[in-house]
Amino acid sequence: MRSIQTKTTLLTVCAVIASLTIATIMGAVAIRDIGKSDSDQLLTLLCESGEKNLDSYFESVAQSVQMVSAYVESDLEGLAPNQLDAHLERAKDIFTKMTNRTNGVLTYYYRIDPEVSNTSKGFWFVNTNNEGFKEHEVTDITQYDTSDTTKLVWFTVPKSTGEPVWLSPYITENLGTRVISYNVPVYWRGRFIGVIGIEIDYATVATQVRNITLYENGYAFLVDETGKLVYHPLIDFTALDEPVEVPPELMSENSHIRYVYEGVKKVAVWLPLSNGMRLYVSVPVAEVDAAWVRLIWRVCIASVVLLLVFIFITIGFTKRITKPLQELTEVAEHVNEGDYSCELSYNRDDEIGTLTAAFKKLMSHLGVYIKDLNDRAYADALTSVRNKGAYDVFIQDLQASLHEQTEEPKEFGVCIFDCNDLKTINDQDGHDKGDLYLKGACAIICDVFDHSPVFRLGGDEFVVILRGSDFGNRDYLIELFDETCAKRREQAQNPWERIDVARGLAVYDPDVDDTVSDVVRRADKLMYEDKWSHKSKR
Repeated sequence: MRSIQTKTTLLTVCAVIASLTIATIMGAVAIRDIGKSDSDQLLTLLCESGEKNLDSYFESVAQSVQMVSAYVESDLEGLAPNQLDAHLERAKDIFTKMTNRTNGVLTYYYRIDPEVSNTSKGFWFVNTNNEGFKEHEVTDITQYDTSDTTKLVWFTVPKSTGEPVWLSPYITENLGTRVISYNVPVYWRGRFIGVIGIEIDYATVATQVRNITLYENGYAFLVDETGKLVYHPLIDFTALDEPVEVPPELMSENSHIRYVYEGVKKVAVWLPLSNGMRLYVSVPVAEVDAAWVRLIWRVCIASVVLLLVFIFITIGFTKRITKPLQELTEVAEHVNEGDYSCELSYNRDDEIGTLTAAFKKLMSHLGVYIKDLNDRAYADALTSVRNKGAYDVFIQDLQASLHEQTEEPKEFGVCIFDCNDLKTINDQDGHDKGDLYLKGACAIICDVFDHSPVFRLGGDEFVVILRGSDFGNRDYLIELFDETCAKRREQAQNPWERIDVARGLAVYDPDVDDTVSDVVRRADKLMYEDKWSHKSKR
C-alpha cells in the first residue's frame, strides 16, 4: 500500500512536471514570438533612423539649392542682358552662404544656357582637397548636344525634364570623382535660363550608410530606382566596369524581404529615400534568430534543472520555484504587446536569475533604443530649424544651468520673432506662398544670428537664444536684422517676399528673472510692442 506521503509526493511531482512544462512551453513560445517581433522592429527602427538621417541630409542639400534657385529667379526680374554678370556675382554670394551650412558639398554651380548668353557662362566652385571652395574653369557646354541626356547629365537632364532632379552617382568628367548631385532648372518668364546644382561627395553618403550596422554581420546598402546598387560596404565600386543589379526579390514592394545571398539566408527591411533611392538594412537570419533561440535554450535548461531539483524538495518550494517563470512569461507577453516598463523582481544568482537578467537587459536596451529614436525628431519640417520639442528641451537645460555654481556670469538673451501679415498672404496668395514667406523670414534670422540656436515654435513665431558672441553683439545684430528686412522689402516684387517681422529682445537679469520663462515673457511683451509699432507706421 502506498502511503499518503508517497501519493502526495507523486501527485506533487506530476503537478510540478505539468506546471513546469506548460510554463516552459509558454515562455519559449512567447520568447520566440517576441524575439521575431523585436528583431523585425529593430531592423525597421534602424532602417527608419538611417532613412531619417539620409533624408534630412538630402533635404538640406535640396533646400540649399532651392533657396538659391528662388533667389536667382527673383533676381532675374527686370534684369537687363548687360547685367547678367552682376546677377551671377550676387548668386555666388548666396550660394557661398548656403554651402557653408551644408556638409559634404564637393562642388556647386550656376550654369547659363549658351542659347541665353555666349559670354556669361556662369560659375563652378570646387572643394576637392578640403582646402575651401575655389572657382574652377567651367565646362564648355557648347561642345555637347544638350538634348542628349546621356551626356553632361547634370545639365541636360534638368533641362529636358524641366523639374528639380536627383541624379544617381556618376563620375565627374573634369574632376574624376564619384558624386551625387541635385539640380534645379532656372526659368524666367517661361524661358529656360540655366541650371543650379550641388554635387555632394559620394563618400559622405557612403560613410553614413556604412555606419548603419546590426548584429555581427548586418549592414546597410543603397539601391537606385532601377534596381542597381549605389553603395554596398562589401563592394568596391571603383573597380567595377558595369553596374551591379540586386536580386529581383529585393525590388519587391514588401518592406520586409527574405532572400538568399551567396548561400546565406538573409532578411532585409527597406525604405524609400527622398531622392528616389532605397535604403536597405540586411542581416543574416541566423543572427536575427540567435537571440531568442539562445533564450529558449536557457529556458529549457533552466526547466530541466528545476525539474530535477523539485523531485527532492518539498511541496512548499514548488510554488516558490515556479513563480519566477510565471513572472517571466507574463512580462514576456507584456513586452510582446510593446510594454517595456514591466519589472522583474527575481534577482537570485541561479539559472532563472541569469535568464531574467538577460531579459532585463533586452528590455532595457530596446527601451533606450526606442527613446533615442524618438529624441531625434527635433527638426521643423518646413524650415529645417529646431522645432518646439527641441525648444522645450533647450529651455529646460538652460533653466538647470542657472542653478549651477560657476565662476562665469550667466549671460543670455531671448529674442522672439513674429511674422506680420502671414494670414493675409495665406488668404490672398495661398499657403504655398505663405510657406515661402516663412522660409524667407527664417533665412534672414538664421543669417543674422548665425551663432545662435534658432527655433520655430509653430505658425509664424520663431525664437533665438543669444549666448556668447551673439549675445555680446546683440544690439548690432538687432539693428542688422531690421536693416536686412527693410532692404528685402524694398527689393521685393511680390507680397510674400516683403519680409516684415516684429521682434522683441530680453536679456536675463538675475535680480529680476527667477526663471528662463520670465525672460521669455518679457521678450514676448517687447515683440508685441514692436508689432504694434509696425502697424502704427502703416
